[in-house]
Amino acid sequence: MSTENEPELPPRRLLWTLLVAAVLLAADQLTKWWAVDALTDHAPIPVIGDFIRFRLLYNPGAAFSLGANSTWIFAILAAAAVVALLWISRKVRSTGWAISLGLLLGGATTHLGDRLFREPGFARGHVVDFIDYNGWFVGNVADIALFFGAVSLFVLSFRGVPIEGVKETAEE
Repeated sequence: MSTENEPELPPRRLLWTLLVAAVLLAADQLTKWWAVDALTDHAPIPVIGDFIRFRLLYNPGAAFSLGANSTWIFAILAAAAVVALLWISRKVRSTGWAISLGLLLGGATTHLGDRLFREPGFARGHVVDFIDYNGWFVGNVADIALFFGAVSLFVLSFRGVPIEGVKETAEE
């Protein structure tokens, strides 16, 4: 049991958020590495007919390549999202919220990494996309995680699940 003068340890849920984000970051970067290696200068590879194909694309913009000439703005927005998600994650006591925020944190972090460290240069890098959804859009593993993270936050909010929940005590 902690006393009044001892610093409060980070909640276990923060560790869930960071773990989910780290696993997603690794999975996304590994699949992008594979895509660059396997798909450069190749025709699209059908996965589920033409409905899902692997096709390499370097995206300078946001979803649907919007804002292609504003890559540096997306780098700033991704950095702000990472900081905000880390700040919010410190207060999380709900496992559902922790996992949802981990999906968002991992997706934002890996996109930030692409923007900062990929060609054509720092804060102007293009995101590697390779999952083509019937020509509607082309995405990556991080995009899938961002989608499911956002949907799960909506569901948690709709169901009234509090982000802070009840603080854990030493007896629990």
